[in-house]
Amino acid sequence: MLGFFKKKKYPQFWKNHIKKVSESIKYSNFENIRFVALDTETTGFDYDNDRILCIGAVAIKNNKILVSDSFEVYIKQDVFNKETVKIHGIRKNGNEIKVSEEEGLIKFLEYLDDAIIVAHHTKFDISMINEGLKRLNVGPLKSKQLDTNYIHKKIASEHRFKKLFSLDELCTIYNIKMHDRHTASGDALLTAYLFLKLTNKFKKNNALNLNDLIKTNYYLNK
Repeated sequence: MLGFFKKKKYPQFWKNHIKKVSESIKYSNFENIRFVALDTETTGFDYDNDRILCIGAVAIKNNKILVSDSFEVYIKQDVFNKETVKIHGIRKNGNEIKVSEEEGLIKFLEYLDDAIIVAHHTKFDISMINEGLKRLNVGPLKSKQLDTNYIHKKIASEHRFKKLFSLDELCTIYNIKMHDRHTASGDALLTAYLFLKLTNKFKKNNALNLNDLIKTNYYLNK
């Protein structure tokens, strides 16, 4: 019975994640914040049964995409969905160097550090990562999150009643050339470009204080 009241012991990588996020800078200076745009490729869209195949990410700071500060990891999986392989092209016996789910997620957390996550339709990518973390007996991610679909709806009054925009649609609206579509790293880079377009428009229109946006979007994604 006494064991029930014992504090859960977390592995060091998870303690590090919690510590970094809790000690991260506040939002007084938007330009000093490190954002990480990310995307995942998965075996499908079922949070319980599907798995992450690849995580791609790139950092953004001071209104610049830091290509030198990027991340990509391929994760070993036993089960593949033939239909989704047609989309992302990742095969079970492909040439990519693959690591275990545990190693891949730990590497991602180390790269993420105290950054704010930026993704398109954030809920899907974060939920897939959180399910993986749950299998490691930790999680969910403590990092704050921003969704480019949500930001667009905030500044495009004519679109606010449409619930979802695809990444393709928003790249067309904001005149972003699409390269390496449906690869995790390629889509992460497109999301980073989109994020810069959106935040620059935000600043011009004063549609919403960017600091408030971070806080508001964080609670929406909780």
